[in-house]
Amino acid sequence: MSNIVQTADKAGTFKTLLAAVKAAGLTETLEGKGPYTVFAPNDEAFAKLPKGTVESLLADIPKLKKLLTYHVVSGDVRAADVAKLHDVKTVEGGELHIHANGGVTVNDSKVIGADVVSDNGVIHVIDTVLTPSN
Repeated sequence: MSNIVQTADKAGTFKTLLAAVKAAGLTETLEGKGPYTVFAPNDEAFAKLPKGTVESLLADIPKLKKLLTYHVVSGDVRAADVAKLHDVKTVEGGELHIHANGGVTVNDSKVIGADVVSDNGVIHVIDTVLTPSN
């Protein structure tokens, strides 16, 4: 198997996320021991952001790190467990609100792919970039 970064790279649908992770200096962390659960926005999710948002984030590393770590939860939380949760604390320090009625949503994002397993955790693919509250 591979770590989270390698697994996301092999999927081929997380180019923007991986570029952001690299720019923020978080690659080593997500390649580390973990385990981590990453609610990973795919490239289509990043494409839905207003024009210039990604470039703006890449130019503001502290804000980028905050955004990216808001997508990460400590531990290996599989789909069967996610559906039983209501709120979960992120590495960033905020909380994600999870609803499992007619499919799983995390805040306002739908989980469109679950349990992409890696050596150091799991990826759940989401269709919208999550934004932490200030």
